[in-house]
Amino acid sequence: MLNNRYSMVVWSKMSFSRHIVAALFCVALLETPVCVAQDQLTPTYYDQTCPYVTHIIRKILLKAFLNDTRITASLLRLHFHDCFVQGCDGSILLDDPNTTEKVARPNANSVRGFEVIDDMKAALENVCSQTVSCADIVAIAAEQSVVLSGGPSWAVPLGRKDSRSANRSLANTVLPGFNDPLDLIKAKFAAVGLDTSLDVIALSAAHTFGRAQCLAFDQRLYNFSGVGDQDPDLNETLAARLREICPTVGLTNLTNLDQTTPDDFDNVYFNNLQVEEGLLRSDQILFSTQGADTVEIVNQFSSNQTAFFEAFAESMIRMGNVRPPAAVVGEVRLNCRVINANNSITTASADARLVTSI
Repeated sequence: MLNNRYSMVVWSKMSFSRHIVAALFCVALLETPVCVAQDQLTPTYYDQTCPYVTHIIRKILLKAFLNDTRITASLLRLHFHDCFVQGCDGSILLDDPNTTEKVARPNANSVRGFEVIDDMKAALENVCSQTVSCADIVAIAAEQSVVLSGGPSWAVPLGRKDSRSANRSLANTVLPGFNDPLDLIKAKFAAVGLDTSLDVIALSAAHTFGRAQCLAFDQRLYNFSGVGDQDPDLNETLAARLREICPTVGLTNLTNLDQTTPDDFDNVYFNNLQVEEGLLRSDQILFSTQGADTVEIVNQFSSNQTAFFEAFAESMIRMGNVRPPAAVVGEVRLNCRVINANNSITTASADARLVTSI
């Protein structure tokens, strides 16, 4: 069990057997309890209107996974990048050339899985038309992706609405970057109401599976501090192997985020950090920053996968609760890439997101 210093959950914990059966309603941010807006979000939201929603999404995901094992990590990342920009509202899926978040610096030629979300949406429209939001599809797909890869399950709070606009400039600013220092990463988490220790660690560990392009870490190999040097916190053996994959800077060649169990959702990510084998600088600094409060949590999770799984599920619920600003107009899009042509199924959100303003 986590040390009390890092326990952010403020209700009595339910027994954890790889399935959390209730949504988080209140979390403690630093030392001040804050309730995240939850008005419409409930795991039972579609029980009457689209009871097979998760089954349908899982079926499409399994089909995609057979052709692309990387898709599970990609869909989890898609949810993360959606929620950090104006809340979990499906804005990352929009294709408006003037505002699309897909070409923002953290997303361009990197975030993927849009076609799979399209397939899920089409299948759901055939069964329960104009019912399931694209934002909820992304949230369910993320949870099912983790489960399919061997990770924990949780009851996904549902009832989100899709935004009618994207925000590229915000995406360029608020998404944590792979070379961000730890203090900046913490600040970006705090800005959306997430904890700066436990949530940072748990959600960063989504890098326990998936791939990264060379350009995300080549500075650590060739020019860490601007004088042609290597990152001193990068394992020499790993560095030599990475130079073979990335012989020069700026390449898009792929390598595994976790070199040991690349397609499994497990706690090996933390073992890697302990021996300086975190691929991204933003991962390694969680353990290599002297005096950081994240170090103790890395050590705990490296030896206790159950504790990590529990914390990850709880952090995913917290992140999924990040809501768009109050009174924002939302809808259930018929096509996840474009807003509806009319307002016949548009609804105004009565929710207020009680988090620090971005």
